[in-house]
Amino acid sequence: MVDQLATNPRTTSLPTAVTVTGARENNLRNEQVELPHYSLVVFTGVSGSGKSSLAFETIYAEAQRRQLQSMSSFARQLMGELEKPDVDQIDGLSPAVALDQSTTSRNPRSTVGTTTEVYDLLRVVFAGAGVPHCLVCDVPLDAGATACQSGHRGAVPEMHARAFSFNQPIGACPDCEGLGEKLDAAAELVVPDQRLSVATGAISPWRGAITEAERLLTVAVLEAHGESAETPWRDLPAEVRDLLLHVEALEVTVRQRGRDKARLAEYTGVLPWVRRRYRDAPSSQVRNFMLASACPTCRGGRLRPEQLAVRVGGRSIAELTELPVDDLLSLFDEWEKTGLAGVADQAVGEICARLRHLVQVGLGYLSLDRSAPTLSGGESQRIRLATQLGTQLFGLLYVLDEPTMGLHPSDVESLVASLQALRDQGNTVLVVEHNRTVIEKADWVVELGPGAGSDGGRIIFSGTVDDLVKSESSPTGDFLAGRRRVGDGPSADRVGSGVPGHLVLRGARAHNLKEVDVRLPLDRFVVVTGVSGSGKSTLIDHTLYRAVAQALGMSEEPPAEHDSLVGAEHLTRVLRVDQSPIGRTPRSNPATYVGAFDAIRKVFAQTDLAKRRGYKSSRFSFNSSGGRCESCSGDGAVRVEMHFLPDVFSTCDQCEGRRYKQETLDVEYLGRTISDVLTMSIGDAHEFFAGNRAIARSLGALVDVGLGYLQLGQPANTLSGGEAQRVKLANELQRTPSGRTLYILDEPTAGLHPADTAVLSRVLHELVDHGHTVVVVTHDLDVVGTADWVVDLGPGGGDSGGRVVVAGAVDEVARADTPTGFHLRKMLFTD
Repeated sequence: MVDQLATNPRTTSLPTAVTVTGARENNLRNEQVELPHYSLVVFTGVSGSGKSSLAFETIYAEAQRRQLQSMSSFARQLMGELEKPDVDQIDGLSPAVALDQSTTSRNPRSTVGTTTEVYDLLRVVFAGAGVPHCLVCDVPLDAGATACQSGHRGAVPEMHARAFSFNQPIGACPDCEGLGEKLDAAAELVVPDQRLSVATGAISPWRGAITEAERLLTVAVLEAHGESAETPWRDLPAEVRDLLLHVEALEVTVRQRGRDKARLAEYTGVLPWVRRRYRDAPSSQVRNFMLASACPTCRGGRLRPEQLAVRVGGRSIAELTELPVDDLLSLFDEWEKTGLAGVADQAVGEICARLRHLVQVGLGYLSLDRSAPTLSGGESQRIRLATQLGTQLFGLLYVLDEPTMGLHPSDVESLVASLQALRDQGNTVLVVEHNRTVIEKADWVVELGPGAGSDGGRIIFSGTVDDLVKSESSPTGDFLAGRRRVGDGPSADRVGSGVPGHLVLRGARAHNLKEVDVRLPLDRFVVVTGVSGSGKSTLIDHTLYRAVAQALGMSEEPPAEHDSLVGAEHLTRVLRVDQSPIGRTPRSNPATYVGAFDAIRKVFAQTDLAKRRGYKSSRFSFNSSGGRCESCSGDGAVRVEMHFLPDVFSTCDQCEGRRYKQETLDVEYLGRTISDVLTMSIGDAHEFFAGNRAIARSLGALVDVGLGYLQLGQPANTLSGGEAQRVKLANELQRTPSGRTLYILDEPTAGLHPADTAVLSRVLHELVDHGHTVVVVTHDLDVVGTADWVVDLGPGGGDSGGRVVVAGAVDEVARADTPTGFHLRKMLFTD
């Protein structure tokens, strides 16, 4: 039968490629390309060249639209209609799955274990093979016993799977309700009434209630600070704006109330771990930030004590979830060989398979109890990739966005093997990527460019890797062939501030750190690297940064455990530039973040027409009523809830995406409306406002960090973590530097083409040349190669890491027998 299908003309005539004709989405220039099916295809090119526009916003968007069209009319009514991307034709499409950089979940009850469903299987194992223990003397209880042999009577655990769920009242710790931690009383000062309840009808039973609760929560935050809900955004104190941008739901519960089947949504609003302390801020504002500690009842285990006293192989379910996936896999491999009992054996086999997939995509250092909201975009994406590997589906089109983000070079090869396995199952895999190893292993490469924004949007290469390396018109080929490099390293005569000094941290021992001592030279470009899970973030972010901030009086947040810090007296301040979003709504954008938009609105308010009509600068704000389009509240787009698929945004049919009322758009400056300005690239806007010193300075800083390709008004929720980080860096660069600053950056080159990395590297080295210290946590070997000093942690991840294996100049690290040394030698001496 299979042979007959293989020779059936209906199957042999299936399309062998995805053919795109006339792609014009965003900056694409009416492009066409043919992508071979059942292949690993990489899209590359400088940032802003159009890679995502082609892969996600054209190919995936059209596949998603056609999938929706194939559903019933009832389903389409529920989910609405999707706009067709700006493309003439796409042939050969198959059902598509997007694995992007969005986090898996924002619910703190969600963990790596629950997301991968490994925890669900663990619950089956404990229900079938678990041994209850006495809560007093810790001896095993006989089946059905209510007391131990010593006569201690206590709570008898439920022995079924639901009882081991911290999302169910039957199993969750009653004190922390399954969260594993208790919030500090200071959290109560954020909002006078923490829990907001809103009743709503049976139609859209709880989404509307949550929206209303969020509005009430925002009002409560404002009132707590003596502000009115009508206060314009620009007039709010900086710390209040910071709070409102970070308000998010810790928990939403929905329950039926009464015979009318109305629903009651209860929304608990809190602030996440925001750690900004203003030096002159009164103590009442400092107390607004949330603190949390392990629940004293379950000690972070999330379950009832009697459930935590059930053990398999001498360990509780909480103890197993604390283990790194690597170690947990070794343990379950042994149990799979020796056997447990009945249905538990089947679950053990499935657990082993899922854990192997996690290890295969480079996540062996994670533990199952890791909270999902704390995962990076790259980690979330690789978790979903591991899940897809286990489905064994074929005939799909997978689209991935920078899956190597946050991975050490030694982990990239196993990730590539996972992508190839997905391909070998009979799928087509499209990857937006800059990583050299991924490109070299691709079956087909498509490069867009030659530049970014209006200078990009063209397909400058489409073919095999061998042809790419030979192409002299390909920037990517130049870097692969060694014709170009990111940099040649720092100059030997670097002076810095001229004031000697070191930062010396001793005895760092949080998480997997093993009494680490580290000495970092000041006025230098320092790189901290090491395999995933080796302890980099714990050492630099949780310990060094917090210790320096505390020593300088910039924060009261306690650093992770360590013995001492010496050298902070040489510094004026410390700044951590991370990849957290600059805003979570379409209202935030690069122009508002760096302050350029305030000055731009003033320019429009000074035009003759605006003066005649009495328009103030607030008229040109899309954050307040008056001049904005009220149909979309100035967003330019309306959210479409897809229910079964990710939500999408459709263009507002009132303002056609222009954000403002027509009366506002009547006002022009040098022939451009305020809407036209927001759609300009930052580079074009920098030239357009060259005569305005304040605007030019702010936008020039964004251009300097390689963000000239972004739209001035690009919504913050569409920026990658790396782009958000560079916007923050640009905001800092536009300020007049003073004193000696310690800059700490986490993977600043994430999502950057080597050509863009070269630009950013020059900016960071200029900071050092002006007397500042830059510490970069990264896996990017191009950046490592330009460092004054390198600290390599490892040798492995999890318990196998947590040590400084080598620290010194680049050449010294390259000679070391470490994973970083191996790949650094390969890059430096074999190109």
